[in-house]
Formats: sequence, C-alpha cells, structure tokens
Amino acid sequence: MRTVGTVSRGVRCPVVKEGEDLVKIVTNSIVEMGREEKVVFHDKDIVAVTEAVVARTQGNYASIDDIAEDCRRKFDCDTIAITFPILSRNRISVCLKGIARAFKKVFILMSYPSDEVGNHLFDEDLLDEKGVNPYSDVLTEARYRELFGYTKHPFTGVDYVTFYKELFEAENCEVEFIFANDCRAVLKETDSVLCCDIHTRERSKRRLLAAGAKKVLTLADIMNESVNGSGYNENYGLLGSNKATEETVKLFPRNCMEFVNNLQQSLKEATGVEMNCLVYGDGAFKDPVGKIWELADPVVSPAYTSRLEGTPNELKLKYLADNDFKDLQGEELTEAMKKAIEAKNGSLKGSMASQGTTPRRLTDLIGSLCDLTSGSGDKGTPIVFIQGYFDTYAEQ
Repeated sequence: MRTVGTVSRGVRCPVVKEGEDLVKIVTNSIVEMGREEKVVFHDKDIVAVTEAVVARTQGNYASIDDIAEDCRRKFDCDTIAITFPILSRNRISVCLKGIARAFKKVFILMSYPSDEVGNHLFDEDLLDEKGVNPYSDVLTEARYRELFGYTKHPFTGVDYVTFYKELFEAENCEVEFIFANDCRAVLKETDSVLCCDIHTRERSKRRLLAAGAKKVLTLADIMNESVNGSGYNENYGLLGSNKATEETVKLFPRNCMEFVNNLQQSLKEATGVEMNCLVYGDGAFKDPVGKIWELADPVVSPAYTSRLEGTPNELKLKYLADNDFKDLQGEELTEAMKKAIEAKNGSLKGSMASQGTTPRRLTDLIGSLCDLTSGSGDKGTPIVFIQGYFDTYAEQ
C-alpha cells in the first residue's frame, strides 16, 4: 500500500510586478519545482495562486483620494455612519482614511466584545462582570471607557478605538463612536450608512433600509468601478482589499476565472496533465487562542476550475471501523474498507457512514490548506502545489 496521502508544497517564484505574465511565471515555477523535487504530475493535481500576486500583476490598486472621491459622489452628503468595521490595520485602515477624507463627520458603530471575524475589543467575560447585555445595550464612547477601559489587542498591542479615532481626526473628520450589535442603532444619528461589515453586510443593509435609512451602501459598492483610472473590483469593491502603502490599497483581483482557465491550459501544454487551478485568499479557520476567524476576504476563492466545484463525498473510516467492521482486523479489515470506498455510489449526504466528515465546500477546504501552507509573511511561496487531495484509502 502507498504510504503517502495528501502532500501540499509551497512553491517559490520571482517577486512579481505589475504587468508581468503571471500565467507564464506560475507555469515555469511548477515545472521547475517538478524537476527539482522529481515530482510526477498527475491528473487532479492542484495548483493554487494567492490573490495578492494576481492583483499585483493586474495593477489593481486604489488611493485614499480615489476612495474619498467615490464616497463623496455616491453619498453626496457631509455626515454618514459606518457599521461594524473589523479591527485591522492591514485590512481597513487605509479604507477608513479614504472614508474620513470624504466627510465632515462620521459615526462609527463598533460591535462588541469582538468584531465579526473574532478580533476582541475586550475579554467577553467582562460582559457578565459589568452586567452588560451585548444584544440590547447601546454604549457611548464615554460609557464604553468607563466599563471596559483602554484594552490593547493581545497580538497587535493596539487599542483600536483610539487607533480609529486618531485616524479620522488626522483627516479633519469629526468622529463619534457608538457601541452596539444592532446596526439600526446608528439611525438615531443619520440616515446615510456605509456597511463596513464583510459577511453580514447584506443583512445589515436590508435591516437598515427596512428601518427607514435613506441611503445604504456596502464596501462592495465603493471602488466597484474605476475612479480617475484607478483599479477597481466590480463584484467586491473594497472588500478583500489590503494595505499596500500608507496612501493606497491593493484591491481583490479581477477576471480570476480567465486567469485560472488560462493557467490550466498553460500547465497542460507544459506537463501534459490537466490540473485543477484556483485563486485563494484568506483561509476559513479560527484561532483558538486569539479567537480570530481568519476570513477577512469576502470569499476564500474568487475563482477555480470546474472540477473543484462541490463538497467532499467521503466515508468516515473511524465509523466503519467501530461499527460495520468492528469484528475485522488486519488485512481483512483493510480490504473491507477498500471495498466499501469503491462501492460508494452517489451522494453520501445524510448517511451515518459519512457523519463527522467536514461539511464544507471543496474550494473552502483547499483554499484554507493553501493559506496555511503559504503563510502570510516572508516564506515567499505564493504558489501552492497539492497532490493526492482526492485520493482515497482504496487507491494504490
């Protein structure tokens, strides 16, 4: 029996710049990796590329002034509220600068005790200690400070309320904080709202409009078209953006389906094998210590080739070993397992023998594996090559 199952490799490539042929760069890097590591390429191998290098080669950037102009044009007022910005210097600080530059006053609605991706303003146990109900209580900044003080994030060392306040004031924008978990709390102050939440944005927008808001946009509506020749993303706008410089953001990449299909064809021409390809951003997993849910991008994978569509359709070997084949051992058990896998037919959804398998989309699982493999720092591996992901215990 083959002893190796799934293998995920981070693949190095040259540092890419705007305008370069990323399909060619990735293809050459995979071919060179195969030669160096003596890899035999197989059908259903996976080649994944981080969204950051796709966007960089596209030159998909926007400046603070671009963001400010788009906000002014789309709201046409001096005062707005923003709802639920996540606590992040990299993800949203430059976007907030652009928003601040566009208006005279902004009300910032902060969710508490944490943002939607798990970054905590303070320890949630303090809610019980202070007798605060996060589902109903609306706090001013003064009351928030009285109750919870000045708490710095354990990993970044930043008090995000202070950080955001100073950021807005530096742009000569008056800022007022509201702490609540119901987006409608801002409607006492203004009827123009920019929803800065990521995965809950459509619900926030719906609830605000139903409660009487006159103008509600989401981050997906800002920079969803070019401003003075800037980059843009027609589907996600500012969602998925990252800080590039103190004055610019790198937006989520565009035309990703075209990229993955072209990459698949290029790899086939170079290796003779039709591989699966995808673009990946943040993985979708939660840190047990910092309590951060990693997914600050709107999706794990904005594009992937067709064979990656769907969810796992797997049997739980532990279930079979403890139930159906509990009286078998050794080679007899191994053969029974293999036959059960080979005999599975159609969807296993609802089957007892599949309970405990991960109920997620393939692209979310694979994208998370890629994000963990490549990391977010100085590993220099924006390409991930995966083999054996679709192999089963029955395959030799």
